[in-house]
Amino acid sequence: MVYWFSEWALEQLKGSSWEEMFSFLRLFQYITIRSAGAGLTALAMGLFFGPMIIRTLQRAKFGQDYVDKAEEQGLTNRIEKKGTPTMGGILIIPILDISALIWAQWNELVLITLISMIVLAGLGFYDDYVKITKTGNKGVSSTVKWITQIMLAAGVVIYFAIHPELKSIITELRIPYWKEPLLTNAIWIGAPIVFFTLIGSSNAVNLTDGLDGLAIGCTMLVAVVLAVWTYVSGHVKFAEYLQVQYVPGSGELTVFCAAILGAGLAFLWFNAHPAEIFMGDTGSLALGGSLGVMAILMHQPFILFIAGGVFVMEAASVMIQTGYYKYTRKRTGVPQRFFKMAPIHHHFEKLGWYETKVVFRFYILGVIFAVIALSALKIR
Repeated sequence: MVYWFSEWALEQLKGSSWEEMFSFLRLFQYITIRSAGAGLTALAMGLFFGPMIIRTLQRAKFGQDYVDKAEEQGLTNRIEKKGTPTMGGILIIPILDISALIWAQWNELVLITLISMIVLAGLGFYDDYVKITKTGNKGVSSTVKWITQIMLAAGVVIYFAIHPELKSIITELRIPYWKEPLLTNAIWIGAPIVFFTLIGSSNAVNLTDGLDGLAIGCTMLVAVVLAVWTYVSGHVKFAEYLQVQYVPGSGELTVFCAAILGAGLAFLWFNAHPAEIFMGDTGSLALGGSLGVMAILMHQPFILFIAGGVFVMEAASVMIQTGYYKYTRKRTGVPQRFFKMAPIHHHFEKLGWYETKVVFRFYILGVIFAVIALSALKIR
């Protein structure tokens, strides 16, 4: 919106005595300036509306009025979380969307990302609402979640398939540290990768959302990596110099990443230990899905696998735990656990690590994974 307004204003003022006075509007043509604007707008809005949203959720009794799974399984050396407002995604997602729409130059890449985020936020909101309004902590069935996510992924794949300028996303296989596509005309592998990336990233962030500040902090680290990649991918000269796939319009996703950072920082202000509000599925499913979509649009889904190493650890720990439990039950008749508890952040709590120590050490891992992902820009 700001981009279009600045263009319109400069055109109207061209040749007039006001042209020089308002020449600063040219700054809004630059992605870097608009990214800064998006981040600061989201941060300011989040800090301003945060207390009001928390109070509204408290009055509506939209809090975690049940014992969470961690406490059910014996994690009692932590601050009581019962009663803390959840659905914190309603603080993040609307502010993020508004900031992105104000500052980004709208194109189909931005709209695909926004639509995917809104769909997953709606699914997460419904899941959180069911958990709050029904007895216990059971949300919507896994079947409903899977069907919604699969339909969204299918819609994205079909959209790519029918638009020639985007079709290479599902026909070419690109991997980090490799200049040229590993495979071409390989829709048989490209489409499943889109499914896996979108659905996997959404659920991985959801699984990570178990400790105060953990999911949002790791999300922001991944957003920094994607901001750099989207900027490079959308810049003809940088893309050519670094020999990465040039994706016209992807630079506008840098503005979206900046909005994630701003909204994330504002949310972390209230979500830091001891949390005043939880992200809930409303935020975690949507944020995870948006990271996946942006990685797909850059032709670099495996960069997300590296940058989001913490999310991969969390998801893998759940799969290993479940698989090992079923295997030992079938093999010996006595089910056993591979980890003391999954996702893996609870395993370390079981080892006696305090919640904040787990979070900050996972942040350190997140920084390491981010640096490795960024190194792929040069090591090719």
